[in-house]
Amino acid sequence: MKVKKLLENLKREVVTISPDATVYDALQLIANKEIDVLVVVEKERVVGILSKRNFTRKMILKKKKSKKTLVRDIMTSKVIQTTPNQKVDKCLSLMTKNRFRHIPVLKKDRIVGILSIEDIKSIL
Repeated sequence: MKVKKLLENLKREVVTISPDATVYDALQLIANKEIDVLVVVEKERVVGILSKRNFTRKMILKKKKSKKTLVRDIMTSKVIQTTPNQKVDKCLSLMTKNRFRHIPVLKKDRIVGILSIEDIKSIL
């Protein structure tokens, strides 16, 4: 199965945030939308990803203040991404190999979706 087909079945909103937003604002968005990850976008380009894991590792353990810290300071900026035409099992392999749980889907540098490892495992 290709990523495009899985995305069509999921019909999930991709929630984005600016790298200049505060971590506090990001956490509120994560809580309000009941999601685990935000795609960080600047000038319509994906520049990072922010997960609850980023928060626990880079905020709590370092005792930083969420209202004073910017998303860009704790986001993962090396984002591995995929395309709608990629095979789903290839995505799972990438995610497992690189030890991450979410992968943004881009078409011509535009975010069109996001998949979690649970989404992929549910169809395999």
